[in-house]
Amino acid sequence: MKTRIASLLALASLILAFAFIATAPAAPHKANVPATATPAEPHPQIREALGALRRAKEHMEHAAHDFGGHRVEAIEATNQAIKQLEICLKYDKD
Repeated sequence: MKTRIASLLALASLILAFAFIATAPAAPHKANVPATATPAEPHPQIREALGALRRAKEHMEHAAHDFGGHRVEAIEATNQAIKQLEICLKYDKD
């Protein structure tokens, strides 16, 4: 009787072990990865901010109103922000 219980436990353990192995995701093969994969773009958030600032500046320059008298100062501040971010990217050592 004890032998039969031990055999059933061993069999159940093997079945569970093979079930976990079968459901585990396989690692990608190196052959499936293209050799010419491009590296990630450096500092995507800064580049996204530059685009947003340029679009905001364009909007302010062509807006029908003066934003409560703050349009000229806002455009100047936006120009300075764009300039500073471009300098940051220029001096990037990554």
